[in-house]
Formats: sequence, C-alpha cells, structure tokens
Amino acid sequence: MSELPGDLLYTNDHEWLRREDDGNVTIGVTDHAQAALGDLVYVELPEVGQDVATGGDMAVVESVKAASDVYAPVDGTITAVNEELADDPEKINADPYGDGWIVRLQPSAAIDESALLTPDAYQSLLDEEEA
Repeated sequence: MSELPGDLLYTNDHEWLRREDDGNVTIGVTDHAQAALGDLVYVELPEVGQDVATGGDMAVVESVKAASDVYAPVDGTITAVNEELADDPEKINADPYGDGWIVRLQPSAAIDESALLTPDAYQSLLDEEEA
C-alpha cells in the first residue's frame, strides 16, 4: 500500500483533487485506481473550456484490461488538460499524484469538502474494499 498524499482530497470513485494557489483544482486518479486498471494505454481528455458537473464523466482512462470513466469531483470549467498523457498515458501509472494529473478546473462554486474524503477517510474506504 502506498502512502496517500496528505494535501489531497479524494472521492469514493478513486479520484483525487488538489487545491492550487490560483483557485483551480488539479484532478487525477489515485494510485489504487491506476493499480487496479493496470498498464494504461490510452487517455481520452476533455476539451479546455468544457463545463463539468459533480459526478459527471470528465475523462476516460483505458488499460489492456478495462476502460474507466474519470468523474468530476466538483462542478467547474476545465482550464487545462495534461496533453502529455496523449503520448504517454503510463505517466498515470508511474506518478499518479504528480506528472500523471489529468485535468485542472476552475470550480464554479465553493468546494463542499463534506462530499469529499480526507486521506484518512479514503484509506478507510480502501481498507473496507480489501476486507
């Protein structure tokens, strides 16, 4: 089990988000999610400027085993996508919390942290799934 970064919030669907100094949030999939999917071979990224709704499809990651939707953890507008993933989707496998980020978005409202998981709460979710 890898150590969960303490500066992130998490979702029940295994996405993470990090608040940035400019008000945007960076979003990716957790180490648990990338490990479950296996070696990623393709990432379908959204368009910059696209509006997303909490819980709505935002991106797709595909491995040799399966394809999985990446859901928006908050409402907002996509401000950047990790273009490097088009040629190197394995960045998500190698560094899910760093170079493997997927999108940045500008939240359209204050983030409801009660709808997200702290690192400890996410670890508890993982422990329950493994039990």
